[in-house]
Amino acid sequence: MTGHSASSPHLSKRTLFAMALAAGLAVANIYYNQPMLDLMSHNLGDARVSGWIPTLTQLGYAAGLLFLLPLGDMLERRRLIVVQFLVLAIALMLAAVAPGLAALAVASVLVGAAATVAQQIVPFAALLAAPERRGAAIGSVMSGLLTGILLSRTLAGLISSISGWRSMFWLAVPVAVMGAVLMQRSLPAHHPRHPLRYGELMASLGKLWTGESLLRRAAMTQALLFASFSAFWTILALRLAQPPLNLGAAVAGLFGIVGAVGVAMAPVAGRVADRKGPAPVIVLGAAATIISWLIFAFMPSLWGLIIGVIVLDFGVQIALVSNQHLIYGIHPEYKSRLNTLFMTTMFVGGAMGSFAASWAWRQYGWAGVSVLGGVLPIGALAMSLLHWRPSRVARATG
Repeated sequence: MTGHSASSPHLSKRTLFAMALAAGLAVANIYYNQPMLDLMSHNLGDARVSGWIPTLTQLGYAAGLLFLLPLGDMLERRRLIVVQFLVLAIALMLAAVAPGLAALAVASVLVGAAATVAQQIVPFAALLAAPERRGAAIGSVMSGLLTGILLSRTLAGLISSISGWRSMFWLAVPVAVMGAVLMQRSLPAHHPRHPLRYGELMASLGKLWTGESLLRRAAMTQALLFASFSAFWTILALRLAQPPLNLGAAVAGLFGIVGAVGVAMAPVAGRVADRKGPAPVIVLGAAATIISWLIFAFMPSLWGLIIGVIVLDFGVQIALVSNQHLIYGIHPEYKSRLNTLFMTTMFVGGAMGSFAASWAWRQYGWAGVSVLGGVLPIGALAMSLLHWRPSRVARATG
């Protein structure tokens, strides 16, 4: 099948499950190194590993979002996804055999860039789904993607503690190949109706950003929420190590499993967005994020952190699914470029949230981080309430 229109549903439950699984398998690769940094530093005899490798992986991911994601509006989508999975497998192999920091740094950038194949899958699901099922389809794929994020650290910590950090990368190689095979067998072919040259494609990003106020507001709202989300996860291990908790980094990794409770709500949020429109779900997500920081601030126990992280993940993820539902309705031909601008803005927000949280922690401790984390979603809530009117939402979701 070629030349599908946005209104032609070609998305069975089996295909949707395959896309969700593949998205989770892909995005997990950018987080495998985080629990293994100490092992990697000692094995390579270079303390710089712990600082450079996670940063370069994230920078590679950001570069992939900006420079590779638009290719979905230029090339045949299934082939692009399959090839990107195979490139990911090669990059993981390079990481597994890296003899030192320089080689590992190059491999990490490539892993990060290739792992953005997960974000090629999300707009494809939105494209294949019927308009009235778009939110549910996005929610299902995002559940797989978010589960991959949350469980990747736990898996890498377990594998590396048993057989070393290289084993985790070697294990990820056939998994990436499996992702390529799964997508080749599950996805329909899809050619863009009006393919552009790459230069034209990149030039159109600026026009799309300036011309679509709905996109800008969705991206900025999610950037504020993701900044709040990143602030918590950046400081969590430091907070757990403080008295009276006195807990180690292993417990911080287990919080990813706790956060999976919030991920379970992503498909529900998508279905609600299909029925009621995305705007009220985005408002609910911002409000839940604010509430999570009130819990963190006024319930300083371990139980407070557990309850708070469930509410935090719930709020950020339902807003994410609903904002994506919103932007994918803007134009059927621009889904990959819309996702490029949306996700790049979101990850810039996350990086700024991590930086600001580290500063707040050094200056004011957990109280400062709690104020920062609570103020950010207040901005997102205000933006949602002020700017999204039913007429505008109807245009985006029609």
